[in-house]
Amino acid sequence: MSGLAAFCREAFGLFVEDGALALAIVAVVAAAAFIAWLVPYQSLLIGGILVLGCLGVLFINVMQAGRR
Repeated sequence: MSGLAAFCREAFGLFVEDGALALAIVAVVAAAAFIAWLVPYQSLLIGGILVLGCLGVLFINVMQAGRR
């Protein structure tokens, strides 16, 4: 049973190693979904928000990790 628990922890750690990064990406996706709800049929705008938002969050996270 402890082997299964260890496997679950490792699998969870693969997806959520940095909690702040995961929360920031969820916030970007939620913001894009909200804007898509406000302004329907603007797929290029929503795609740009998703791409630039996720890249921006990743860049900030990498810069902060480099300082540590």
